[in-house]
Amino acid sequence: MDPLLQFSLLLAIVIVVAKAAGYLSVRLGQPAVLGELLAGLLLGPTLLDILHWPLFGGGHLAETIHQLAHLGVLLLMFVAGLEVDFEAMVRSGRPAVLSGVLGVVVPILLGMVVALPFGFDGQQGFILGLVLAATSVSISAQTLLELKVLRSRVGIALLGAAVVDDVLVILLLSLFVALAGGGGGGILAILWVVAKMGLFLALAAWLGARFIPRLAALVDRLPISEGVLALVIVVTLLFSWGAEFLGGIAAITGAFLAGLLFARTPLRLQIEGGVHTLAYSWLVPIFFVSIGLGANARALGAGGWPFALAIVGVALVTKVLGGGLGARLGGFSTQEALRLGIGMTSRGEVGLIVATIAQEAGLVDESVFASVVVMVLATTLLTPIMLRAAYPKTGGQARAVDEDYGLQAPLEE
Repeated sequence: MDPLLQFSLLLAIVIVVAKAAGYLSVRLGQPAVLGELLAGLLLGPTLLDILHWPLFGGGHLAETIHQLAHLGVLLLMFVAGLEVDFEAMVRSGRPAVLSGVLGVVVPILLGMVVALPFGFDGQQGFILGLVLAATSVSISAQTLLELKVLRSRVGIALLGAAVVDDVLVILLLSLFVALAGGGGGGILAILWVVAKMGLFLALAAWLGARFIPRLAALVDRLPISEGVLALVIVVTLLFSWGAEFLGGIAAITGAFLAGLLFARTPLRLQIEGGVHTLAYSWLVPIFFVSIGLGANARALGAGGWPFALAIVGVALVTKVLGGGLGARLGGFSTQEALRLGIGMTSRGEVGLIVATIAQEAGLVDESVFASVVVMVLATTLLTPIMLRAAYPKTGGQARAVDEDYGLQAPLEE
């Protein structure tokens, strides 16, 4: 069969299965990403191993799917940056900042401690801790929205804490990847890596803040079909390239920064609609399915399940402990702190991105990657259940809205 026909058929199968699995997941009260991850496990080497069917030429299409998945990652991180509201984070105040910081520090430390008995070194333990530090607030936000408590103190602080969490994880990942690839050289090499990162971020932020709003407004006036969306894609790709090639940091940092900058333009809603359509119609589902395509649960074996169950346990405990402690120190009651900590428990996109980058860099093997996928699936499934248990059925006292916390409209999926 012609390679283009093979690719077309494979792409059609992947998208249909991803969307069908996402639909079933939503109908069962779970986020679509859970179904898409399970779809990847179904199609991947864990069960069907579709990429190695004779119909698709014995696996030569894997690299193409891999590249499309990377584009999906970049758009996903652009959307994450586009949706960040720093004003809301500032208004949520001290509990959000402390919960976000401790929600990163505690998982990293305990993740490193848990990794040691299983034979991992400090570098591998840190990257595992970084995977455990990432959170996926969209799942919790949707659950709180259904409970009609998203506008409560806990809901708004949770959104702010998630911003702090994601920014810290992305920056730590970028620094880690840059240092891991720096080849040593002592303190001067570290300072050079940090200087390159700082210079790139400062220059990109300055140029973007100065020229992107004007350029977007100019392109919007020109008779170019989908000109603004084309500009967004070009800038995102250039920022991603520049982040890794010039700044020595992860490409996703550049995409995230591009999203932050475009969020400050008057065309934000127009951009959001276009990018959401492009990303979530095919590229982002391909990314989530590709996680399953690249993860072989059989690689865990009998000896791998204890480690997988250990990191699931650490994932459940550390966010409740770290995020909850931060909220308590920020002035929340014990019950409010517990609810916020539970809300930060779910892992998702950023954690999978960290694990993917670590696997590509040779820092974790296939069995560890499979364990991470198990952890993401487990926390994604359990977080809505735990949140619902943490609130009375009526929502009660938590439904009060404090406009000073700054959410002007319900958050939508």
